[in-house]
Amino acid sequence: MKTPKPLLALRMVFPLAASLIVLLLGEGIARGSLSADVFASFIFPHIGAYLLAWLLLFLVWLLLDWVFRCPPLSTLGMAVLGCAPCAVNFYTLQLRGEPFLPWDLTQVSEAAGVASAAGLKIQPSMVVTIIVVLALTVGSFFLFRGRHKQRWLPRLAGSAATVAALCLLVFGVYLQPAVTQVLGITPDAWMQDRYYRYYGVITGFMTNLTNLEISKPEEYSQEAVDALLDNADESQKFATSPLYSTSYSAVTPKDEQVKQPTIIYVMDESYWDVSELEQYGITFDTDVSKNLHALQQTSAYGRAYSPSFGGGTCDVEFEALTGYSVSFLPSGSKPYQQHVTKPMFAMPNYLKLKGYQTAAVHCFWAKYWSRDKAYPNLGFDDFISLEDMHGVTKVRKHYWTSGLVTDDSMADQIIQQYESMKSSSDKPIFLHAVTMQNHTNYNKDNYPDDERVKVLSHPAGLKPSTVGALEDFATGIRDADAMMGKLTEYFSQVDEPVILVFWGDHYNPIDSNYDVYTTTGYASDSSADPRLHQTTLLMWSNYSQQQVDLGTIAAYDISPVMMDIYGLEEPLYFQFLNRQLRVASRTNTRGTTMNLDGTTTQEPTEFQQRWSAEHWLLQYDLMFGRGYALQRMGLAGLSGVDTGK
Repeated sequence: MKTPKPLLALRMVFPLAASLIVLLLGEGIARGSLSADVFASFIFPHIGAYLLAWLLLFLVWLLLDWVFRCPPLSTLGMAVLGCAPCAVNFYTLQLRGEPFLPWDLTQVSEAAGVASAAGLKIQPSMVVTIIVVLALTVGSFFLFRGRHKQRWLPRLAGSAATVAALCLLVFGVYLQPAVTQVLGITPDAWMQDRYYRYYGVITGFMTNLTNLEISKPEEYSQEAVDALLDNADESQKFATSPLYSTSYSAVTPKDEQVKQPTIIYVMDESYWDVSELEQYGITFDTDVSKNLHALQQTSAYGRAYSPSFGGGTCDVEFEALTGYSVSFLPSGSKPYQQHVTKPMFAMPNYLKLKGYQTAAVHCFWAKYWSRDKAYPNLGFDDFISLEDMHGVTKVRKHYWTSGLVTDDSMADQIIQQYESMKSSSDKPIFLHAVTMQNHTNYNKDNYPDDERVKVLSHPAGLKPSTVGALEDFATGIRDADAMMGKLTEYFSQVDEPVILVFWGDHYNPIDSNYDVYTTTGYASDSSADPRLHQTTLLMWSNYSQQQVDLGTIAAYDISPVMMDIYGLEEPLYFQFLNRQLRVASRTNTRGTTMNLDGTTTQEPTEFQQRWSAEHWLLQYDLMFGRGYALQRMGLAGLSGVDTGK
């Protein structure tokens, strides 16, 4: 019996229409909803990216249909492939401020545990999607019922042709940056969440597959590594002045300097001195940074140039603990999940070989950012995570149903861990802590009115919701400042020398977009604005009152600079980084170079580019190469690292 032409036309149109509907449903899930503004601002201006995603879903439906000849199964399979990543993307943005990336596939079980613990709930857009997909699946059953059976030879030929088309799309388009850029898909090294907003989840995910490869520097060799370390060693011997002339190491005779102090790192979530906004028309009802401002009079202070904005905490942490720059790694990759897979040179590993005991404290789940696997490879003997904490206070339950551990409770956890380590061993201590209280998102309902910092005045144009979000954020800054005061008060009274390094990981959008920054004139509406990457940094000790203006330094220079200003024995790699800081640039991060005078540029000089290339060569050697530098630094005993000997 001949198939009626209208029915035949419907059967031909159905997979195209179903693929388009699934694409839009997926984007609705990823964004929370689809509005006219989403189409006008994101989809239509970048239509090429969405046409690619539509084509991919259509080809998936076609392949499943050729193989199984079961349209409902083809429809359901295509819908799952199109919508499941979008749902995961929605949740990962909620949890960590980063979208769903290809390397997250290696963390499926860990992510599921974290999501469950965070109390994430199904969204209305997901319910709508399930209903529509079921309707499409049932509709395909009736639409294709009675279709003629296809013999195996045409099915095989159709399957092969569809597979070839899929391979051409994936390998010839998605994985070819030159081709995708012709289609208007521009790489965004700064913000993967913005990249996904522009180009959609499917195209964002597929094009990120190109970011998995690490290329060896052409000039990489043992001789090249030795030459760089020789220069660093010689430069250190003939340095005519200290890195900072007012530092403890500059004013204290070398034989009187403390050799192995306790070192405590505290990376505070989203921390920057929000009282700076008081110069831009914002006033608060309390001094949110009174301890910081007091401590700056007797400490080293400045700014840490963060590689992240709005998320990517582990990138900043990785830089501070290692001296490695994430700018050399594939765009959007996460070093803890992809690259810290074996023991490697890092601050804790180095200090362990110098006789230190090491521990890390983080008030969230151990599997978050794969810290449970990365920390041992960096050199932490112990890791105290949220699973190990009891009796801690939690706040901000508006978005986080189980709440977030307060900075005050984290101060107690740090002190308790210090005392435990002190009582169990005479070895010096390196303790690293990461907080969570002030994690995005912000809403005034996160704190009761009588506990929340109030905004007394602000420039015209800020929405009430934005003012409320700023109050939420400022409350977290006030509590972080109180934590800083609590820790310095405690450690000022212990009998041993202690260094405390305190800094923020990154800036965030506060409520809608960048209104707080643009309305006040504090910064622009670009996440690449250098102003939105310089978080507050403080280095305090209980045995020095030297005030040092550090200016802005890269996050990867935090450990080298700390060791320099306190006269601690630096590995050659850190000596190289301090030399780079002295003569070339203050930071070279994510395409922005900060010159020695504090100005920034996207066009580094040839001299700065050479230093950056040398930095990458040493980093490659220590992270991915033969580890030639380990022998030179006396670290050949670093377990698990192939020194190439």
